[in-house]
Amino acid sequence: VKRLCVMLTNNIGHHLRVHQAMIPRNLKLFPYICGSRMLSGYKPKSNIKESYKILELEEGCSLDDIRNSYRSLAKKYHPDSGSATADSEAFMKVEEAYRVVLSDVTTKKKSSENDEEEEDQFKSNAPQHRHYLSYEGVGFGTPSQREKQYMQFRVDRATEQVLEYRKQRLESQYAVTDLMKAKEVKQSKKVKITQAVERLVEDLIQESIAKGDFDNLSGKGKPLQKFSDCPHIDPMTHNLNRILIDNGYQPEWILMQKEIRETIERLRKNIVASRSKLGGPMTPYRQKQWNRICEQFIEDIRKLNKRIDSFNLVVPLLSRQMVHFSPDKEIVRAQKTYEALMENREASNSDTKENEEENFERLGWKSSIFKWLNL
Repeated sequence: VKRLCVMLTNNIGHHLRVHQAMIPRNLKLFPYICGSRMLSGYKPKSNIKESYKILELEEGCSLDDIRNSYRSLAKKYHPDSGSATADSEAFMKVEEAYRVVLSDVTTKKKSSENDEEEEDQFKSNAPQHRHYLSYEGVGFGTPSQREKQYMQFRVDRATEQVLEYRKQRLESQYAVTDLMKAKEVKQSKKVKITQAVERLVEDLIQESIAKGDFDNLSGKGKPLQKFSDCPHIDPMTHNLNRILIDNGYQPEWILMQKEIRETIERLRKNIVASRSKLGGPMTPYRQKQWNRICEQFIEDIRKLNKRIDSFNLVVPLLSRQMVHFSPDKEIVRAQKTYEALMENREASNSDTKENEEENFERLGWKSSIFKWLNL
């Protein structure tokens, strides 16, 4: 009901303003005759500055700017516009501000223009009819005809938007670069190769079964031994793992753990051997060589620690995870190992000398005779 009252009030006021602008100036008492005394004697509630702010205009603007601003705001706030921002109260404020600004502009121009020019201005700048403010300006004819035309326009626009969305979606799916195409070709080749290998293996197995190669196997026709040590483990999973391990297949984390251990042992042996080659005492030249060996060892340990990070991400148990190796500690350990080897060598050399002296004391003249005979 409120919206209907607003619509009727706007229609009546609009038509009266149009007729008032079209009649001569000496007949401006026509609104009083028509009983529209209230509309013709309208006094704005708000001041001029607030009206300019509501219309988003500045003082000194033209009538075309006022008309365009009023049209855009009416499309935005009119209750019948169908937009999401439609508001009857806001539209009433826009209507009131439009009247205030329009009256202000016309009063300013009255002093410089004659009566005929004023009449032409009122005719050209009269507010648009409300059917131009609804249905987005689509269609012609009566309101019902324009509504049908507008509904068809919305259907066509929605259809175009759906087609455009589907087109963009297909383009995004199939718009791949040459690199992606090359990767897809490589992947398809790998899939074809694996499928061919699987078919070949299956054909060989069937051919061997037909020849009877599997007839003489031990345990043929007997069930597999179940895993009875732990009742919480699936026997089928345990048997499959046992078969894989027996045939040389091991999980990735086990192989990585084995590789890490072999690598650290090899690095430790290499650095101890390098230190043994340098020998002692450490001259400046040997010290430079030892520093280069230590730098290379530190780089190898850094790579090994990255391998340990990858292992910790794969290992299924937290208790199986490994910590990083410290290159400084490993170098100190190699130095201690070298010192221990040197002590063992010195001890073994002293033992051999003592044994030779004892043997010489025991044999005495016999050993000298044997030496003389050999000579």
